[in-house]
Amino acid sequence: MAQFDVYQNPSKISETYYAYLVDVQSPLLKGLVTRTVIPLGKRSAFGGQAMRGLTPEITVADQELLLLTPQISSVPEKQLKNPIGSLSHFRDQIVGALDLAITGI
Repeated sequence: MAQFDVYQNPSKISETYYAYLVDVQSPLLKGLVTRTVIPLGKRSAFGGQAMRGLTPEITVADQELLLLTPQISSVPEKQLKNPIGSLSHFRDQIVGALDLAITGI
């Protein structure tokens, strides 16, 4: 598992709204049985509004999705299988969104 890898959402309940999960957990915490993730969702499912800095738009599998930072969560590591890609090239936007959510800056 690598930080910023993208996975299909394993939850049949929430996958309609959150198709993918981005692993944002530091590699230093690889011994934990859970992974910290942020869901990605279609803008249309959330009123079409993006919050500048907090929910940046990110392209995954040719879809424009929002990084839904306020819905940060954890999932058991064993549920995340076969990453479909990496968002490491969006690192600055992802870390910026986390900073804004936590520090307000």
